[in-house]
Amino acid sequence: MISSSRRWGTLVVACLAVVLLSIDLTVLHLAAPKLVQDMRPSATQFLWIVDVYGFALAGLLITMGNVGDRIGRRKLLLVGLVAFAGASALTAYAPTPELLIAARALLGVAGATVMPSTLSIIRNVFTSPRERATAVGIWSSVSALGFALGPVIGGVLLDHFWWGSVFLVNVPVAALIVVAGALILPESRNPRPGRLDLVSVPLSIAGVIAVIYAVKNAAHDGLTAPGVLVAAAVGVVVLTLFVRRQRRLAEPLIDVRLFHHRAFSGAVGANVVCIFSMLAASLTFAQYFQLVLGWSPLASGLASLPGGLGAAVGGALASPLVGLLGRARVVALGLALGAVAFVLYSGFGTDTGYPYMLLAMVVAGFGNGFTFAVTGDTILASVPRERAGAASAIAETGQEMGGALGIAVLGSVLNGAYRDGLHLPSGVPGQLAGQVGESLGGALEIAATLPAQVADALVRAARLAFLEGMRTTLVTGAALLAVLAVAVLFALRGVPREIPEVVLDDAGHAEDEPATVPGFGK
Repeated sequence: MISSSRRWGTLVVACLAVVLLSIDLTVLHLAAPKLVQDMRPSATQFLWIVDVYGFALAGLLITMGNVGDRIGRRKLLLVGLVAFAGASALTAYAPTPELLIAARALLGVAGATVMPSTLSIIRNVFTSPRERATAVGIWSSVSALGFALGPVIGGVLLDHFWWGSVFLVNVPVAALIVVAGALILPESRNPRPGRLDLVSVPLSIAGVIAVIYAVKNAAHDGLTAPGVLVAAAVGVVVLTLFVRRQRRLAEPLIDVRLFHHRAFSGAVGANVVCIFSMLAASLTFAQYFQLVLGWSPLASGLASLPGGLGAAVGGALASPLVGLLGRARVVALGLALGAVAFVLYSGFGTDTGYPYMLLAMVVAGFGNGFTFAVTGDTILASVPRERAGAASAIAETGQEMGGALGIAVLGSVLNGAYRDGLHLPSGVPGQLAGQVGESLGGALEIAATLPAQVADALVRAARLAFLEGMRTTLVTGAALLAVLAVAVLFALRGVPREIPEVVLDDAGHAEDEPATVPGFGK
């Protein structure tokens, strides 16, 4: 039996680790303008720089979750943190866009070892349903706070140092967590893990990468772009083979039968769409604050902080709210608040007052906190503790995939709407039109080289085009969240407010599983 002080100490270490990853996921958004200015990546390279970290995470989380169940979650977490520190140093000093993309990919690989370990350790330490729900709510709150702290920390560093400093700061923080984790964290693993299927691993990675490649390039260049349809076909075929293989294996990487049950699939779906919209909005606002309003990186980060604080409060309140309203209503409320916030966001302009911005960000924060806390606990509680690594990997794969796809798809919607809405003023040389149309940042750089009258006209036209594109993107996100809020009321209907512990019998089968959760019938 683990003592109470060690349980809560374990939660602190797990929360510190997830904060590190959350900060790293959003801090690049704030560093993007300086990075673009120094490296001058193409629009496609920039999307890869932003996305590849999340794609590497998404591709490997399932594998790493299963590895942690087998070799020990504490061991995998500590090894992953050491690798994360090394990859952060490589990212900070990458000299070219190509090497930066490669370094970010390595950072994602290291992060994939950390993420499922934090949540699965919590699942194994907190065995009481009420304590587990509280711990997962705190974990979700801290994770959301990390998203908000990223821009603030990044703003402080970017006001004094080069863009690589936002990654270099990971090194001492990761070292501190490794020391604390080695002293506090208990080890846990599946006592009957079975073998890791070495065919399933490359199938899952190849399928995900092919589909993501197709989505990214189709969104940016259209369905007729070279290789898009081929990549999509390869991805669908490989993932189909992967799913069929999982159904035949005694110890699959993913128990795909879980997705037949509306409670599990509803919780995962809510995670995916919510993070899809949230991270796309984060990237959009980093540009809006700095390039449209002209705020410094630090001012932009501080302006975004209330949204993260709202999410932290929402996550902490989620567990008691479930006791009053039930799981389905709390998640639906969170998604509905997100939709309302996106509608408010769409009203942002060049002269919007900060109180209006504050209202929109706090509403969105509460919505995200409710959603992530409840869906995370629902997913974890639906499987035995011994399989916590694989279950948490599924949840986090959905989040990472949703975030990466959100940046790729809604980011491409923003870029496309910007290009379509941009009307070049007279006086802009034709040979510069392509760079002006790539991004708002590119337009502002070109404007700095032009005569004052032409530059002013170009800046006004580019900012107006960006704002129109931003509104289109945010209204699209609002519609997605609103539809999902209604769907979740049905998907999570009847799920108990306190989900009982699912345990394994002597043969390694789940006793009473999946009867503990309505919608989980065999």
